[in-house]
Amino acid sequence: MHLPPALSCSSNVSLLVLGGLILLCGVSAPAAAQQALRPQVEAFIGEMVSKHEFGRAALRRVFSQVRPRPAILRAIAAPATAKPWFEFRSSHVDAARINGGIRFWEQNAATLARARRDYGVPEDIIVAIIGIETLYGRNTGSFRVLDALATLAFDYPPRADLFTRELEQYLLLSREGGLNALDAKGSYAGAMGLPQFLPSSYRKYAVDFDGDGRRDLNDVADAIGSVAHYLQAFGWQPGEPVVIPAETADSEFDVVPTSGLKPEISVGEFRRRGIVPLAPVSDSADAALFLVQTDTGPRYWLGLQNFYVITRYNRSINYAMAVHDLAGELRAGMKLNQAARE
Repeated sequence: MHLPPALSCSSNVSLLVLGGLILLCGVSAPAAAQQALRPQVEAFIGEMVSKHEFGRAALRRVFSQVRPRPAILRAIAAPATAKPWFEFRSSHVDAARINGGIRFWEQNAATLARARRDYGVPEDIIVAIIGIETLYGRNTGSFRVLDALATLAFDYPPRADLFTRELEQYLLLSREGGLNALDAKGSYAGAMGLPQFLPSSYRKYAVDFDGDGRRDLNDVADAIGSVAHYLQAFGWQPGEPVVIPAETADSEFDVVPTSGLKPEISVGEFRRRGIVPLAPVSDSADAALFLVQTDTGPRYWLGLQNFYVITRYNRSINYAMAVHDLAGELRAGMKLNQAARE
């Protein structure tokens, strides 16, 4: 929904609309309008007015209803992806996600196959991401998105710039798509829908895959198409592997200790420097070397382009490895089911 530049309440019986948000401007409106907001909130509102022609009074009424959430600050300070790999894997590549993913794949086989044809991303990867993110839509988040983004923008200095941008994107998304700006629920980081897109990704990569005229990430078809579109946009290579196990005996090659693994060294060069791939892979492929902690010690891997693409979705080695492993479990389960039917 596109709104006029100026939004204001001209009488006690008028309606104020912000995207899908409708506020009755009645007795409570003057009190809301007069409520003092923090200086950083007022500054943000001023930028939204000057950059995007939002109505100042309308935004002040909205932000007067936003509340900082300490639980959000606790959650972002201790992300699950910070656990050792073997702990993270056991809680994310489990029976619920494997069995649920096989059911999800079978129930949405035609849509997943179309996403693979259109975007080149295989079904198992799409299903695995939705499974890791929200257990196929069962856990899409209980925090109010506006509260989450405002809390992180105004009360979490380490990532304030990022979440201020996401807050801006969320208000634009609300205005453009008719989303309910105060009622939409999501994760502690303000991510939404089955695939947990942040507002900037929602605006840029979400697609109307079922053709109903709306991009709705709580809709299964739109979620499937949007995940595939996102991965394609970041350079997914159809038919190519994600990671290759490796040995590093007698090598002094520096191992990448953090996420954000951009593959910049050829597999052939790794071989020359004592890194031995344990599965077939072209020497011309670029890779990055990393390790994960298993319950028996460190294990080394070569992350290829498709692994890097998954880390664009979530910049965590543990996350990308969980997607890879869950996808493998899903493929195996689908093959068993197919064999049983034949």
